[in-house]
Amino acid sequence: MKHSFLLVSLGLLLTGAAFGQPTAPGRRPEASRSVVTVSGYVHERGSREALIGVSVYLPGTSTGTTTNTYGFYSLTLPAQDSLRLVFSFVGYEPVQQTVAFRKNTELNVLLTPGRVLSEVTVTGSRTGEEKVSESPQMSAIDVPVAQIKKIPAFLGEKDVLKVLQLMPGVQKGSEGSTGIYVRGGGPDQNLIILDDAVVYNANHLFGFFSVFNGDALKSVELIKGGFPARYGGRLSSVIEMNMKEGNKEQLHGEGGIGLIASRLTLEGPIQKGKSSFLVSARRTYLDFVARPIIKQQSGGETIAGYYFYDLNAKVNYDFGPKNKLYLSGYFGQDRFYARDRKEGVNIGLNWGNATGTLRWNHLFSDKLFANTSLIFSNYKFQISSDEESFEGDDAFSLRYNSGIRDYSLKYDLDFYPSPQHSLRFGAQTTMHRFTPSAVVLKSTIINQYKQEVDAINVLESGLYAEDIWRPTARWRINGGIRLSHFMHDQVNYLRPEPRLSAAFVLKPNLSLKASYALMNQYVHLLSNTGIGLPTDLWVPTTDRVKPQQSEQVAVGVAKDFAEKGLSLTVEGYYKTMKNIINYREGASFLLVNDPTSADKVRWEDNVTSGKGWSYGAEVLLQKKVGRFSGWIGYTLSWTQWQFAELNFGKKFYPRYDRRHDASIVGIYELSPRITLSGAWVYGTGQALTVPTGRYQANRHLPIKDPYFGGSLPYLAFGEEVNEYGSQKNTFRAEPYHRMDLSIQFHKKKKHHERTWEFSVYNLYNRRNPFFYDLDAKEQGQGQPTKTVLYRYSVFPVVPSVSYNFKF
Repeated sequence: MKHSFLLVSLGLLLTGAAFGQPTAPGRRPEASRSVVTVSGYVHERGSREALIGVSVYLPGTSTGTTTNTYGFYSLTLPAQDSLRLVFSFVGYEPVQQTVAFRKNTELNVLLTPGRVLSEVTVTGSRTGEEKVSESPQMSAIDVPVAQIKKIPAFLGEKDVLKVLQLMPGVQKGSEGSTGIYVRGGGPDQNLIILDDAVVYNANHLFGFFSVFNGDALKSVELIKGGFPARYGGRLSSVIEMNMKEGNKEQLHGEGGIGLIASRLTLEGPIQKGKSSFLVSARRTYLDFVARPIIKQQSGGETIAGYYFYDLNAKVNYDFGPKNKLYLSGYFGQDRFYARDRKEGVNIGLNWGNATGTLRWNHLFSDKLFANTSLIFSNYKFQISSDEESFEGDDAFSLRYNSGIRDYSLKYDLDFYPSPQHSLRFGAQTTMHRFTPSAVVLKSTIINQYKQEVDAINVLESGLYAEDIWRPTARWRINGGIRLSHFMHDQVNYLRPEPRLSAAFVLKPNLSLKASYALMNQYVHLLSNTGIGLPTDLWVPTTDRVKPQQSEQVAVGVAKDFAEKGLSLTVEGYYKTMKNIINYREGASFLLVNDPTSADKVRWEDNVTSGKGWSYGAEVLLQKKVGRFSGWIGYTLSWTQWQFAELNFGKKFYPRYDRRHDASIVGIYELSPRITLSGAWVYGTGQALTVPTGRYQANRHLPIKDPYFGGSLPYLAFGEEVNEYGSQKNTFRAEPYHRMDLSIQFHKKKKHHERTWEFSVYNLYNRRNPFFYDLDAKEQGQGQPTKTVLYRYSVFPVVPSVSYNFKF
């Protein structure tokens, strides 16, 4: 009954929006007065790059709109002799345009990069994008890519995900990692999108870097709650990134050389003004540095190395105002290899992503914009291990593979009937192909054993409608519904997902906000390592494993300080999660100890389902423009999980529950040639399960593998084993805090611009905990040893230098 009521209400809302006669705020309808439309595209001057989220508004009023993902806008207003519009965007000089407005008008605008001038305050009291107090959207944060490039970075590598970790409501994983934990959710509950394609593993170097090269990105947005209906399939957050399109006017490039990696980006026209290309590549050279050292130390017997690379590419063609075509892709790999010639051992560890998106924009009319996307996404992981046979000894060979591959079709419509309504409709269907594990094992002792898990094919679809509605001058509402569908063998789920966000303007630049969202997730990530290893597995919903589901309610206050370029948001939220899954104690997919029983074990036998709660408050004070920019963020939160088969069925705090989390980020342009930046972060220590003591085994015992689960070979009599308490995660690590600083020196040459950057990670050398373990400590001669809990850290103060250039 509740679902039917929601569907009927939304249908009435959308019907009224589509067929109702639009009127200006505070004006009675006049039958004799016609309405006309002004529409067009907003691009960057000099490159013709489409700009996302540009404010288009009538000065002195609240009437306006913003450009969509492809730079398109549309405004339908009563006809008049002339119409004055302002176009403004963060980091660009505003533009005013006056046009005759007696008939439908196409108006394309170019914005010039540069500092926001004082005229913006005079014309519209805006600093660029839509004010946070005027938008109905809650819990959304966007960080300009130009600002990301100025923030101090670990080893000089600018990382989008690490910058998002500095935002309230977002917890990082372990020290130095790019793990994202949003409002109590796990890393699999984040929908990470690059040009419409889902990226399933966003980590390089075991989580220390993300796969996203900032030089190739145009925009980054994080949504933590109040999700618009167009997004689905995850419980906790949406991280949407769009790649640059490429310069349509002239060839440009930028790149950098750092301590561990170098990168290069090239963009330029294919047909000037019509089409362009973008190619961006990055590669580490850790293997070139480490390989000769390892080889020398081993006397030439050992060869080992590790490297990763990224490649982004995009081409587009403008067929005119009605049709545009885009083709983009991302390819990345991590490779670790080690070979010992003396022992005859050869080990490999490889994982990587590949995505591809073909998009077609079509303008049906000056009010109706459509986009069709064909999307491919593939994630693969492989372990290989070979041991050669010497003098009749056992020869061993292992291949372990897992992954997920998607083929998707997506269709979206943007309809702009009036300034009071902006409607979006669409549908998406995805064919998932899961390979939870495929093991091939050969051994001369057991002759030959081969075990392969069959691939699992499932279908996931979604149908949505949403409306950004301004019923009065004070109300801003985004109402919508998504109908999600999942099919696997005999399993079928059809679930409505209502969404609602609303803002009530108390007075100019100040509003109250509230939101509600119900989300379903049909794919799951199995992880028992806690340190972001690529051995974590993606698996689907089945007849035994139900879809995850969350409900989230949030309320808050938003305030714009337009004259200072500041915005302040304060939000409180409460979130419940159902059917979240985890490994049972000691479970694993790496069945190498007893491979002959592998075919008897299904992955569903190794998991248990439970529920979770997360609630808290977040504060964000942000400044995006001016010589001094940055933000201050603070989070107070609680997260608890409960599984019938873990911790005796009692509630416990998951590892990344943090009571307090704070960040201060500042960027100061001392002069056009010098930029200073700094960041300070603080977080309550992680909830951990640590050993409480040690004892010697008095019989042969199997022990659990702390990294992959399962059982290790049996302990011999007298060997030492750790003892753990009865409750899970009752130990709190010490608080985490550190400070990073950076200084950039810019210089413009005749044909290029160069930047030297010097940065320091963990300036005051804080020994933050990475993990804890028990070890023996000598007490002196003749005294027995004492068992002590030791804290281990990984990153002391880390200086770095990099050279960046543009031409």
